[in-house]
Amino acid sequence: MGKIRVSNIRVYAYHGCLIEEKKIGSDYRVDVEVEADLSKSAQTDQLGDTVDYVLLNHIVKEEMSMSSHLLETVCERILQRFIDQEPLIQHATVMVSKLNPPIGGDVEMVTVERSKSRE
Repeated sequence: MGKIRVSNIRVYAYHGCLIEEKKIGSDYRVDVEVEADLSKSAQTDQLGDTVDYVLLNHIVKEEMSMSSHLLETVCERILQRFIDQEPLIQHATVMVSKLNPPIGGDVEMVTVERSKSRE
C-alpha cells in the first residue's frame, strides 16, 4: 500500500447556508489523501498502474463548483467519486476548508474532514 496526497487545492466556490455566501462566494482549500496499492506502478513506471492525481484534482474542482449548504456534503461527494472512478483507491480522506469564514470573529479557516473506505 501507499499514499498519494494532493495538498492545498485552491478554489473559489459558493457553499454555505447564508444567502450572501451563495451570491458572493469564498476562497476554499481542499486537501486529499488516498491509499492504494502502488507496488505495481513502482515497478512499471506507468501512469496507468497508479492513481492519477490529475484525476483527483479534476474531481475536486468539479464537485467544489456545485453549491452546497454544508462542507460535509461536498466532502462526501468528492469521496464517493474517488471510490467510484478509481478502482485502485482503498481509502480516501478529504479536508475542505473555508478560508476567512463569516462567523463573527478573526478565524483563518474552518475545516471539515471526512474519510471513506472501499467496501
